Amino acid sequence: MSSPSQRTMLVVDGVLAALFLAVCALYALVGGPPDLVVVVLFSAALVLRRVAPGAALVVAWVAACAQMLMLRDLQPADAAVFVVVYSTSAYGSRAVRWWGLGSAGAGALLATAYLGVVVPLAEGTGLAPSVDLPGRLMWGAILFSAALAGLVLAWTAGLLAKTVRDAREQRRRAEFDRREREHAEYRYVVEQERSRIARDMHDVVAHSLAVVIAQADGARFAARTRPEAAVEALGTISGVARGALGDVRLLLGELRHREGATPQPELDDLDDLVAQLRGAGLDVRRTDTGERVPLGAGHQIAVYRIVQEGLTNALRHGDTSRPVDLELGWDPHGVTVRVENALPAPGASDDAAAEPATGPRHGIPGMRERAELAGGTFTAEADPEGRFRVTARIPARAAS
Repeated sequence: MSSPSQRTMLVVDGVLAALFLAVCALYALVGGPPDLVVVVLFSAALVLRRVAPGAALVVAWVAACAQMLMLRDLQPADAAVFVVVYSTSAYGSRAVRWWGLGSAGAGALLATAYLGVVVPLAEGTGLAPSVDLPGRLMWGAILFSAALAGLVLAWTAGLLAKTVRDAREQRRRAEFDRREREHAEYRYVVEQERSRIARDMHDVVAHSLAVVIAQADGARFAARTRPEAAVEALGTISGVARGALGDVRLLLGELRHREGATPQPELDDLDDLVAQLRGAGLDVRRTDTGERVPLGAGHQIAVYRIVQEGLTNALRHGDTSRPVDLELGWDPHGVTVRVENALPAPGASDDAAAEPATGPRHGIPGMRERAELAGGTFTAEADPEGRFRVTARIPARAAS
């Protein structure tokens, strides 16, 4: 059974062939039933031209030979020959395509012999035109060249249409494969991210819950005999629970981000991060001021990711020939992170400078979200002196 697309092509070509038959039949009826038979055969070839180009070529040959055997002159229905030859290269297989090209040459030769020799002899006018031999040869060459050029041009147009159609189909398939590959990669990344979040939930939250349970059990037994110990345990429970709540909010927010390979970075990992970026060619100058205070695991992740994204933006979109300042200002209430880098000079030709550093990206909203989830603030701005500054304030939480 033919496919729906083939049935659609057959219906469309059938309607067009019916219109062709109706128009050409008006001329064929003047010549009588034999001409009408030729028109019907050419119309049948037009119906089959896309679903079965090889069969259409055979039917067209039968119609042309029948027309010549009946010694008929050229008719409007003969235009179907060009359409059939076009279809052999546009829709046929490799063999049908070459049969179509061969038919173009053979048809041009046969048409020249028929119109230049057979028809004049049948009409009793002799070889037309009745001039000397060189003139007859010239007339035959012109006739053959015109017929061959028309048929080969139709065949070439079909081949060009097939090439364009195949190229379009290849692009469509390549786009489909690319989308499928991206979708598979996305599913893989999502699964990896879920596994990472599960590890973070265990490492950050499970310990806090264990501490809360142990302190609650101790407070329950000490409530009657040692009330002061119970109060102290309740204070510890309150602090640990608040820190765990902030960590849970951070971990849930990270479900919308694709993180690096480190499941739970800490502040001590900043040295390795800075060294890595220095190895990439970024002159990072780190400064720590104040006395470092303990931060919860989730808040350390926030500081690490903000520094990581800020330095990465400086590497991608900043002037890497100038130093980048990284400052961590500590105080009893938390830490202030500042990453400042020089913007590329106007008119720079490198790819990084082709995009404005202040344009909308995923990195800056991600840093802002991390800071806000940690209970802090975030700003990112470029000053008139051509420097871009990222500033984040992360409040302190008791480390669990």
